[in-house]
Amino acid sequence: MTAGTADRTAGTDDADRRREQHGWYFYDFACSVYSTSVLTVFLGPYLTAVARAAADADGFVHPLGIPVRAGSLFAYAVSASVVLAVLVMAMVGAIADRTGRKKPLLAVCAYLGACATAAMFFLDGDRYLLGAFLLIVANASLSVSMVLYNAYLPQIAGPEERDTVSSRGWAFGYTSGAFVLVLDLVLYSGHDSFGLSESEAVRICLASAGLWWGAFTLVPMRRLRDRRAAARAEDGPHGGGTVGAGWRQLVATLRDMRRYPLTLSFLLAYLVYNDGVQTVISQASVYGSEELGLDQTTLITAVLLVQVLAVAGALGMGRLAGTYGAKRTILGSLAIWALILGFGYFLPARTPVWFYVLAAGIGLVLGGSQALSRSLFSHLVPRGKEAEYFSAYEMSDRGLSWLGPLVFGLTYQLTGSYRDAIVSLVIFFGLGFVLLARVPVRRAVAAAGNPVPKRI
Repeated sequence: MTAGTADRTAGTDDADRRREQHGWYFYDFACSVYSTSVLTVFLGPYLTAVARAAADADGFVHPLGIPVRAGSLFAYAVSASVVLAVLVMAMVGAIADRTGRKKPLLAVCAYLGACATAAMFFLDGDRYLLGAFLLIVANASLSVSMVLYNAYLPQIAGPEERDTVSSRGWAFGYTSGAFVLVLDLVLYSGHDSFGLSESEAVRICLASAGLWWGAFTLVPMRRLRDRRAAARAEDGPHGGGTVGAGWRQLVATLRDMRRYPLTLSFLLAYLVYNDGVQTVISQASVYGSEELGLDQTTLITAVLLVQVLAVAGALGMGRLAGTYGAKRTILGSLAIWALILGFGYFLPARTPVWFYVLAAGIGLVLGGSQALSRSLFSHLVPRGKEAEYFSAYEMSDRGLSWLGPLVFGLTYQLTGSYRDAIVSLVIFFGLGFVLLARVPVRRAVAAAGNPVPKRI
C-alpha cells in the first residue's frame, strides 16, 4: 500500500468513526427526554395524584392486595422497574457480544420503551395500576437499551478521547431535555388557552416524550454499525441457541469478572453513589411538590435550569478530568452531592428561589459525574467483552439502583416526611466516596489489558 493510499484509508476511518460518534450522541438526544420530562418532572407528581384519587380513607392503595401509601407508589414502581431490568440486561449484553448484533437489540428496547411512554396518554382518573405498569416497562426498557448504547463507547472512541466523547453524549441529552421542557412549559402553563385541562396537558407532555424517543432513535439506527463477534472457545463447534448461549455467557461473565477485582471494586463504588444520583433525579419533583408545596410550573422551570447547567457541567467537568483526572473529578462531585442533599433538607416550603438554587447545584455536577463514570469504566473493560461488562455497569447505573428509591419510599412510609426521605440518601454519596477513593484506577486499567491514559 502506498503512503497516499494509507493516508486516504486513515482519513476514511476517521470520518467513519466521527459519523458513528455523532449517531451515538443522538441516542442520548432521543431517550433523555424520557428521563427529564417523564421520570423527573411529570410522572412522579401525576402518578401520585392518580394514586391518591384511588386511595382509601387512610391514604393507601392496594396493588395485589398489598397496602401501599399513595405517596410511596411512584418510588416503589421505580424500584420494581430496575429489578425487572436486572433480570434482562445481563443476558442481553451477553447475547450482543456473542452475536455482534447490538443495533437490532437496541432498536427493540428503544421502541418498546418509547411505545410504553407514548401510552401514558391514557393514564387518567384512578388508573394508578396502568401508570405503574407503563413506568415499569418504559424504565426497564431504557435501562436495557443503555447497556447496548454504552457498549459502543470503547468501539467508537480511543482511550484518550473517551472522556470527551462520553461528556458530549451527555451534553446532547441534556440539550434535548432542555428544549423539550421549554415546549412542555409553554403547553402546561398555557393549557387553558390551548383548550386543554391540566390533566390533558400533562398526558400530552408524557406521550410526546415517547414520540420524541422513537423518532430520534432513527439517527443512531442509521449511523451505528455492528461488529463481527470474535469467536469464543466456549461456543463450541455448533454454538447453540442464542438465548441459552446468552445465559451461559452471563454465568461465564460473572466468573470472568473475578479475574479483574479492581474493575469489580469500581463497580461496587459506582453502584453505591449512583444509586443516590438516580434516586435524587427520580424523586426531586415529588419532594418539591409534596414537601415544599411548589407548583408544576416551578418544578418544570427548575428542571429546565438543571438541564441547561448540566450541559455546561458535563463539558466543564470533562475538561477538569483532562487536568486532574476522572477519578479526582468524580470524588469532588460526590462531596458536592452530599452538600446539596443537606441543603435540600433545610429548604423552606413555598420558596421557589431556594429550590432554584438547589436545582443549579444539581445541574452543575449531574452530567459530569455520570459522563466521567461511564468513560472511566470504559478503560476497565477487557477488549471484546464490552456489552457483557457494560451490562454489569448498567446494573449499577440503573439495574441495581432500586435500593435508593426503596429507602426513600420506606422512609416516607414510616415517617410521613419527605425531608427525612431525602436526607437519608446522603449515606449513598458518603459510602460511594470512600469506596471510589480506595480504587487504584491506573492499576485497574493495566490489569484489564488496556493502555493507561496520561491522566485518569
